[in-house]
Amino acid sequence: MATIGNLLYIPNQIPRPTYVRILDTTLRDGEQSPGAAMSCKEKLDIARLLAKLRVDVIEAGFPSASNDDFTAVKMIAEDVGNYVDSDDYVPVIGALCRCNEKDVNITWEAVKHAKRPRICTFLATSPIHMEYKLRKTKNQVLKIARDTVKFARSLGCCDVSFTAEDAARSEKEFLYQILEEVIKAGAQTLVIADTVGIAMPFEYGNLIADIKDNTPGIENVIIATHCHNDLGLATANTIEGARAGARQLEVTINGIGERAGNASLEEVVMALKCRGNDILYGLHTGINTRQILSASKKVEEYSGMFLQPHKALVGANAFLHESGIHQDGMLKHKGTYQIISPEDIGLERSTETSIVLGKLSGRQALKKRLEEQGYILKDDELEILFAKFKLFAGTKKRVTNADLKVLMSNEVYQDELVYKVV
Repeated sequence: MATIGNLLYIPNQIPRPTYVRILDTTLRDGEQSPGAAMSCKEKLDIARLLAKLRVDVIEAGFPSASNDDFTAVKMIAEDVGNYVDSDDYVPVIGALCRCNEKDVNITWEAVKHAKRPRICTFLATSPIHMEYKLRKTKNQVLKIARDTVKFARSLGCCDVSFTAEDAARSEKEFLYQILEEVIKAGAQTLVIADTVGIAMPFEYGNLIADIKDNTPGIENVIIATHCHNDLGLATANTIEGARAGARQLEVTINGIGERAGNASLEEVVMALKCRGNDILYGLHTGINTRQILSASKKVEEYSGMFLQPHKALVGANAFLHESGIHQDGMLKHKGTYQIISPEDIGLERSTETSIVLGKLSGRQALKKRLEEQGYILKDDELEILFAKFKLFAGTKKRVTNADLKVLMSNEVYQDELVYKVV
């Protein structure tokens, strides 16, 4: 237990049953995206942005992987891990380690200067991983997991998590057994990893529910999700995990991570914000969603992992409308085609930034944009200009404000032809 200001943090308890902790692993699993390596300074910058987002846990890296990673995690623990804002918020700073004493010692040295340090242990539990990767028997794996968690607690760390790697392909009876052992050894958070992104949403939800129903001592710990996106289901699986009782969700900014990536922070958080009250039993997070866009852009810049334009919520096209039908609806009421306000993620909205003029646009969108530029047209003038606009829009992807000025000068205010569409 740790008290920071007036805020009580208990690793294995969440006082509000509908509150969901967010663990961001952009700096650990996200950096494992091929080509996404970041410098120590860049990682510290991102950690500060994660604190502005008010994530509950920052998984800052893998200290035993390299000297640079150790340095980055230690910097984040000493800096961001000691930042306490006016609301007494301070993030947990965690770091990943394999199940051996050397890794645990290195990890503890890296995180121990944070106000809320966490050691995040992991060990594979699926038959294929135990046989071909670990080359260990079930009994050997049980002993390693139990002894590692116990050793981590013996160092003075009062916040230890255990990840069952490849849990989605593990035998359930063995999962119940190993989770029971690490609970007895002192683990307070149990991470159920769909490491290869193979689970269907109903399967993953059932797995969380079965673990809740069959693991002795599970009521005394927090169940966490960790879902990969190999089949494009990471966000859906994470939400299903929360519905089934998980109260920590592991995510990354922009969904970056190994192979096809991880569950996306912005998608998971905004799904709970958008649907939490009506169909998700009131589930909610403490994330300051208005910081999402700035964090997304910084991670994109530093990681070099550029977003596709149609990426949900943070892609360039996420709040843009080009179809005339959609534009007409948006001009009449924003809620016709937007379920989330762009301002909610930190994007300032205007007609110019939300309505794209192109070959599919309608009269009302054109009229509204012209009015924003100071042009007031009569109905017959609008009809003339709209016909010319449609011809012009067919020659390029987007019609800009500068293009509109040229069209206006040619077709409405001048007799002399200065611009002709061929």
